[in-house]
Amino acid sequence: MASPDQVKQYLAYWFQLGKRLIVRNGEKAILPQPVIQGDRYSAEFEDCWQYITKNSSKDCYLEGTVQTIDELLSSRWDISPCARCDMPVPMMNLGLQPPECPCADLPLWPNTELPKPRSPVSNQTQLNSIRDRLRRSHQNRQDAPVQQEGDGDRSLDLRSLDH
Repeated sequence: MASPDQVKQYLAYWFQLGKRLIVRNGEKAILPQPVIQGDRYSAEFEDCWQYITKNSSKDCYLEGTVQTIDELLSSRWDISPCARCDMPVPMMNLGLQPPECPCADLPLWPNTELPKPRSPVSNQTQLNSIRDRLRRSHQNRQDAPVQQEGDGDRSLDLRSLDH
C-alpha cells in the first residue's frame, strides 16, 4: 500500500517535470509552481495536496496516468521506481500492471543531463550529517598514532596537532 507521503512525493516529482493534476475528467488541470521552496514543499504545492486530500482524491489523477489519487491510496497500489527512468510510478500489488510510466509521453526524458526531480532537503540536517561523519573520521585518526616514512623510530601523534 502506498502511504500518503509516497503519493505526495510521487506527485511532487512529476509536477517538477511539468505533469499536471487532472481534476474531474479534464474540467480542471493543476500544476503548482514552484513545488519546492528551500527545505520544504512550497505553499502552492501544499495547497494542492490539501485540495486533493480534502475534496477530490476520487476524481483526480496525474496527467498521463489512469489511476486516481484515491486508488493510489488504497491497499491495491504501491509506488516504486520506474525501470526506465527511476521516477516514482504506481504499481499494482496484485493483478495486471499499467502499460507504461508517465514518462512515456515526455520526449526528452529520461535526460541524464538535467537534475532529477527531488524531495525537499533540509540543509541543516545535511550539514549536521556531514559534520558528524567528519568528527567520527577525525576521532578514528586521533586514536591511531601515525608513523612517517624515513623518520626511523619517531612517530607523529595526530592528537598533538589538534590544538
